[in-house]
Amino acid sequence: MVSDGFPQLDGRLLVVFDGHCVLCNGAVRWFLRHDRLDRLRFAASDSAKVSSLIARHQTGFKDSNAAPSTILALRHVGGTREEVLIRSDAVLSMLRELPPPWPAIAAALRLIPRPVRDLAYRLIARGRTHIRGRLDTCPLPTAEERERFL
Repeated sequence: MVSDGFPQLDGRLLVVFDGHCVLCNGAVRWFLRHDRLDRLRFAASDSAKVSSLIARHQTGFKDSNAAPSTILALRHVGGTREEVLIRSDAVLSMLRELPPPWPAIAAALRLIPRPVRDLAYRLIARGRTHIRGRLDTCPLPTAEERERFL
């Protein structure tokens, strides 16, 4: 399915993340290494390419004109069933796209009530720049990774 200017998604999960956050970039690199089934695509939250998506989905934003303050995972982008997942639900949806054992781990973590999972996510997110810092610019993906970024 060619979707809303995102033909490279072709049914894949789109992950929108803070490209200036060192912790977020480390997490994206981890997912890139483990995504042997090629089910994920990534875009920095300040990317012009995803600005229309951000405008459509105000959930989890610092303010209406800002990039998301949390991770977003989008399914069926541009389709009638477009879905946005945030915080721990986004992370669990990413884990479900990976090869075993990660889908089973995601299923087990899903047994934890969402408010508890999201509290843990928020605590980590609140301290992420203090823990690992911020980057002045988004790191460039390697040649092998480029096709997996929008």
